[in-house]
Amino acid sequence: MSKRTWLLGAGAIALIAAALFGRGLFTGDGAATGRAQAERAVPVEIAKAERQTVPVKLDSLGTVTPIASVAIKPRVDTTITNVHFSDGAHVKQGDLLFRLDCRQVEAEMKKTQAVIDGAQAQFEQAQRDVERYTELTQRNATPVVTLNNAQTQVNISRAMAESNRAQLENLKVQLGFCEIRAPISGRISMANVKAGNFVRQADTQAMATIIQLAPIYVSFTVPQKNLSDIRQALAAETATVRAVLPGNSKHSEGQVTMIENSVDAATGMAMVRATMPNTDETLWPGTLVTVDITLRTEDAVVVPAPAVQISQTGNYVFVVENGRAKVQQVTVERTVDNQSIISKGLNGGETVVTDGHLLLSSGTRVNPRNQRQAGS
Repeated sequence: MSKRTWLLGAGAIALIAAALFGRGLFTGDGAATGRAQAERAVPVEIAKAERQTVPVKLDSLGTVTPIASVAIKPRVDTTITNVHFSDGAHVKQGDLLFRLDCRQVEAEMKKTQAVIDGAQAQFEQAQRDVERYTELTQRNATPVVTLNNAQTQVNISRAMAESNRAQLENLKVQLGFCEIRAPISGRISMANVKAGNFVRQADTQAMATIIQLAPIYVSFTVPQKNLSDIRQALAAETATVRAVLPGNSKHSEGQVTMIENSVDAATGMAMVRATMPNTDETLWPGTLVTVDITLRTEDAVVVPAPAVQISQTGNYVFVVENGRAKVQQVTVERTVDNQSIISKGLNGGETVVTDGHLLLSSGTRVNPRNQRQAGS
């Protein structure tokens, strides 16, 4: 290697060394800068663990079922003369629904009344005969058998009159069947038969159906492990139910009123029924609804659900202390409305990380900012 080449290489090395020294990489200051970069603060979102009164809730799927449903059927064989309601209308108890042809019943009533009148006349005649024969018998002017026959005729006439009066009452009842009125208040279905149709008592199809809508039931199932809590809440009258329609913000609220008397052995579920006032008819029979059951309220520590992380050792949160993240094991009792209820591990007042967990470990320096509100 020539002397000139050697000198050029030495000069290049000197220039590189000068540049490195100028940037502080071979001094004590450069080492401090490296450590500062290695300990840069991780940006995270934080929130406070708060102690507050929270509801104890259960979630389930329920079905809306009517308290009362009545199928309207005829009790006489005759023809419909009028329909007095609109299909799907709201009817009140006692409203006239159908009017049936009752002329045959009315004719039978007149015939029976005539028989009653004849029997009554015979009865009165037989009574007069008894009075006359009694007087004659006392004077030995007629045999006793004649008096006995007259008394027998009185009894026969009386029985015939009473029998036909009973028949007349039966016909009056049948005449009442010719006007079909609403037995309950509620929504009526469409009329399956119209004026002019002949209906029979033996018909299997109902003329119409009335379903009570207010109040109404919501029936749902719960696991048997929750049965004891529900029974206690039912006894304390604190078991409230909120039924939410799927895909709709409308809901209805009511009270748990009944627990089925046995648990389904195949599923381990128990049927529970709530009564909903439903005055605005929000709930419709047969609808599937989401049910929130509030059993009671209690004091507990609450953190946003995203703060809770899961590892092989269980649930944990990152607690921020003195600008650093610290792993804290916690026990989550339940999650309600995107809030985790902590039964063990936090006392309330701690600052927990809600976002930015991926870059954290115990002892990592953090740059906290408050949790963003929904929609911000």
